[in-house]
Amino acid sequence: MDAGLVIAAVSDARARSVCGEDPGWFCRQVLDWTGDRTWAEAADFLIGKPLSILLVLVIAVVVNRLARRGVKRALRTLQSGTVQERLGAVRRATPDALLETTEHSLRAEQRIEALASVLRSLITFVIFAVAAFMALGEIGIELGPLIAGAGILGVALGFGSQSLVKDFLSGIFILIEDQFGVGDIVDLDGETSGTVEAVSLRTTRLRSVDGTVWHVPNGEIRRVGNKSQHWSRALLDVEVAYGTDLAEAQRVLKDVAHAVAAEDHAVLEEPEVWGVERFSPSGVVLRMVVKTTPSEQYRISRILREQVKLAFDGAGIEIPHAVTVTAAAAPSGAPAPTGGPPSS
Repeated sequence: MDAGLVIAAVSDARARSVCGEDPGWFCRQVLDWTGDRTWAEAADFLIGKPLSILLVLVIAVVVNRLARRGVKRALRTLQSGTVQERLGAVRRATPDALLETTEHSLRAEQRIEALASVLRSLITFVIFAVAAFMALGEIGIELGPLIAGAGILGVALGFGSQSLVKDFLSGIFILIEDQFGVGDIVDLDGETSGTVEAVSLRTTRLRSVDGTVWHVPNGEIRRVGNKSQHWSRALLDVEVAYGTDLAEAQRVLKDVAHAVAAEDHAVLEEPEVWGVERFSPSGVVLRMVVKTTPSEQYRISRILREQVKLAFDGAGIEIPHAVTVTAAAAPSGAPAPTGGPPSS
């Protein structure tokens, strides 16, 4: 057998006995230079392992920064690409003035920031957790028991915080699917309604018309009625007396709506008078609809009601009112009527 091969084999065996199964570069070099076990172990402990741990941390920091930047860029691409393509039908049916509003851009930016925040935090946690396990492995700690313990702890925390996890997952889907955003007027399951002030991963904060602030856990939201997404509609039911000329009343409504639409930029399309909606005990109900920018339907409705009242007064069109019928009082000394049949 060749002597060089024997010496190399012995050297490898000795390196494994001194520096471990996976000899470090510093340990092996010092062992080759000095032939002393103590110096080789000291070099590995004082220089080799710290440098290995430092290298792991540097790589983790670089990967984390690249991943965080990539998340923000990917979300912006998704916002301008796939999501907008999915909403293509709505965009084609919606005026350009609506799609270019500052509110729409602010809403998209808020969604991107919220999603980027949670995804960045998750990525950072995963990357540095892996780096920590690698660093512990470098100093000789067995990773098997640690990973098993972390798994058991994770299962225990999962069972103990199911509602919290449910809220977080629901919050993520609310943001991804753009179910509602800050500034939207929403109705949650017909019980809580108001303007959205904040959407976090755990809760949604609403402010109702009377100023009450509602904090609703995202996991408790089953159904959402969004009254101001993309566009809104002012729905106005106007009642006129039965003797009114309906054609004249509808003409007045159209004139009023056209005048308001010409002066107010919140009106997106020409208002429509749909005609007779229903009959009431006191008159005929006519319906008029106006498409508006998000959340502007209530203000436009108030303006229309005021203008319709003035126009109807000028045209002599009567707006009926409820009539209360009361029983006349019985004359003094007269017997009170009885509700039952006469006695036999």
